[in-house]
Amino acid sequence: MSEKKQAGEQLNRAKPYQLMLFPLNNGASNVYFVLVLSYIATFGSNVLSLGILFASIMVTGMRLFDAVTDPIIGALIDRTNGRFGKFRPFMVLGNLIMAVSVLLLYLATPFIPASMVAFRYIAFVGLYAVWVIGYTFQTSCTRSGTTVLTNDPNQRPLFTIFNTVGSLLGMGVMQFLAPIIRANVADYSSPAFYRVLAPVGIGLSIVLTILAVIGIWEKDQPRYFGIGGKEVQKIRFSEYIETLRNNQPMQRLMVAGAGCKLALSIATNTTVLCMLYGSMMGNYDGLYLPMMVIGYVCSVPFFLLTVRTSQKKGQKASLLRYVSVAFVCYLGVLVLLLSWKAGDPARNLSLFGDKGLSLNLYTILFILLFGIGYGAYYATADMPIPMVADCSDYETYRSGKYIPGIMGTMFSLVDKLVSSLSATVVGIAVSTIGLSALPTAETPYTAGMNKVVLVLFCIIPLIAWGATLIAMRGYLLDGEKMKEIQKVNAVRKSAIEGGMSQEEAMEKYRTMADVQGL
Repeated sequence: MSEKKQAGEQLNRAKPYQLMLFPLNNGASNVYFVLVLSYIATFGSNVLSLGILFASIMVTGMRLFDAVTDPIIGALIDRTNGRFGKFRPFMVLGNLIMAVSVLLLYLATPFIPASMVAFRYIAFVGLYAVWVIGYTFQTSCTRSGTTVLTNDPNQRPLFTIFNTVGSLLGMGVMQFLAPIIRANVADYSSPAFYRVLAPVGIGLSIVLTILAVIGIWEKDQPRYFGIGGKEVQKIRFSEYIETLRNNQPMQRLMVAGAGCKLALSIATNTTVLCMLYGSMMGNYDGLYLPMMVIGYVCSVPFFLLTVRTSQKKGQKASLLRYVSVAFVCYLGVLVLLLSWKAGDPARNLSLFGDKGLSLNLYTILFILLFGIGYGAYYATADMPIPMVADCSDYETYRSGKYIPGIMGTMFSLVDKLVSSLSATVVGIAVSTIGLSALPTAETPYTAGMNKVVLVLFCIIPLIAWGATLIAMRGYLLDGEKMKEIQKVNAVRKSAIEGGMSQEEAMEKYRTMADVQGL
């Protein structure tokens, strides 16, 4: 077989069902994004009475633990190549670890007597630490597994759409069910709320994980692992430092991913929305779900636009364009919230009155700006996930190493850092206005709460998106560069399979000029 024919066969495309099912792995882990990261501070503060700042700061403090576990888990993924593949074992094990730890956290710890408060602290921290390990297992596979799913530049942007569908089946369903459970079972400060929410979320996550395993089953085998044949690479922990130092696109993507995730996790934090829709606007039950639905509906056209832009101009161009849209719209939301005035119907949100639909100009403008802004940033929030696969392919192109586990856990560490940072930021911000517990939907308005909402709902996301835009300006992996990377890697792999050593292939085929005509 000629080298040209071999190279042409190396383009790895996913089947439609694989593209649809594997991203559900992110939906499975996003169930826990809502189940844990959105409620753990409220649970610790209001149910276990651990103190408003401890429960919030502990979540961020556990990142020191992550700094140790993430490189270990990343190296384990890269060294794994057993009967069940590289990624499937970690997806299943991670989900089971999270399920057990969350059940014990939410269902068992409230039974620890208040007189044994020290044991409550120990159980709270210990179970959260175990959950973190499971979360790293599963989320790392979403990012690293994309490298084997497809390397077709026209297919990878589609991952974002299916990933978002998965997120809606995970995060979206949980966000939809939570206020319904609160209204019909118990509020966020009651153990009964968590006794219902936790089993529902865990069951949903297990189903999504099973479907994701089916999606990657055929691809999770050595012939899709990098360019170097079937041998498992011996990965050292020092690879983290070397890779991060030399992989400039990954550095910038980590900043961009952090910006997107921080904006999403703070602006959608349950405490922030309780203050906005409940304490300020006075109608949490009448505003939260309708505004969430509006945001999701507005995101649909943006998902289609992001894919089209990514396929034509690359994922970098798409991320820059639609984050900019979100930035501009949220400047408008900021202006509206600055003009809010307690007790003034003309400067408060109003969707429904005694006689049905009741809209004012303030609400119409808020819906337009919030809807477009939320749609744009929600469509880009998970876009860095398939871009991690681009950075992993770039690392193979640059150094010959196939280390998706390390690449995935590097990004996962940033993801978890900013996600947990949101709980700390919210907790500190709330404490500045003198509250002893995190606000719920029933918390009355307190002086200064509007300023806290301004900072958390608008200003911090705007700063995060600004950092994203700056980082992406110098990102090297545009559409044309990714085509070159995939072509060069394919030719190298064909040459290695034909008997050439990896060192020879790396030296002979370095740029697009070296593979023209092959």
